[in-house]
Amino acid sequence: SDDVCLLAFTSGTTGNPKATMHFHRDVLAMADVVGRHLLETQADDIHIGSPPLGFTFGLGALLVFPLRFRAATVLIEQVTPDALLAAIARFRATCLFTAPTMYRALATRLADHDLSSLRKCVSAGEALPKATSDLWHAKTGIRLIDGIGATEMIHIFIGSKGADIRPGATGKPLPGYTACILDTDNRQLAPGNIGRLAVKGPTGCRYLADDRQANYVVDGWNITGDQYRLDEDGYYWFIARADDMIISSGYNISAVEVEGALMLHAAVRECAVVASPDADRGQIVKAFVVLNPDLSASPDLAAQLQSFVKSTIAPYKYPRVVEFVPELPKTQTGKVQRYVLRQQEQAASAAH
Repeated sequence: SDDVCLLAFTSGTTGNPKATMHFHRDVLAMADVVGRHLLETQADDIHIGSPPLGFTFGLGALLVFPLRFRAATVLIEQVTPDALLAAIARFRATCLFTAPTMYRALATRLADHDLSSLRKCVSAGEALPKATSDLWHAKTGIRLIDGIGATEMIHIFIGSKGADIRPGATGKPLPGYTACILDTDNRQLAPGNIGRLAVKGPTGCRYLADDRQANYVVDGWNITGDQYRLDEDGYYWFIARADDMIISSGYNISAVEVEGALMLHAAVRECAVVASPDADRGQIVKAFVVLNPDLSASPDLAAQLQSFVKSTIAPYKYPRVVEFVPELPKTQTGKVQRYVLRQQEQAASAAH
């Protein structure tokens, strides 16, 4: 049970990928914690989704969970939105796994496809905006199961299902896991405070020959690199990745919160928000925006988006620069590589 079963590589959203070691017992742990408890996988389930089998989200969803509970999986060679929707209808899939970006793309194409077989839809891989959760629920009647996982932890460790889902919140620790919010001195914070998410349980981080292990595991806690808030009811709310906090003129601004506001605007298909160096404010909020089809970029539209963010969250959080782009840089698993955009901004600043 304590022999290494697999090496899983992180997806590289923050830089060089790391190899994580997982034991045989870790594979069974994720099957029973996520497959049995969160998803309640049954033998008549048919799983389908976009995550590659080479990453642990896909490994669990499309291989381990169905094998553990004698269910089935539909594997698609080219996972495009239309191919995924067609396969759901053709094979009567019951459980869908993909990232928020894909759910937004699917939601625009539902009219021509029969999704009545779906019972559960799981979102992971990146933060799930409340706007995306509400959009999917409005289109399908199914409330997305949100979950935070990590390659270091092998799979999801916080999430909620059914009536316990609170849209906008990630959820509560799954059976066997304990979580807390730590400050910069590794002291636990009371509910309501924003700090670093820390977790421990039946799985944990073991990097293969990598000095970054000391940064991830501190005093027995796995420090995920996410900023979170715990509410009085025990729900965990995602604020931002630690490196996605923007400090502008002394204000702490969550890039993800600004993205969530932009995603509520009808013109926005996708967006990514990063810190851009600024001589006066230290950093400013910059938004890279992919528009919906048939819309044209213009200074007027940029100003509309800026005003929309001001009125939706807070005036000081609005993106001072909006750049329209045809696409965003992403990993193999479809996660946005914000660090690529940050490096681009830093290089441009240095050049000036």
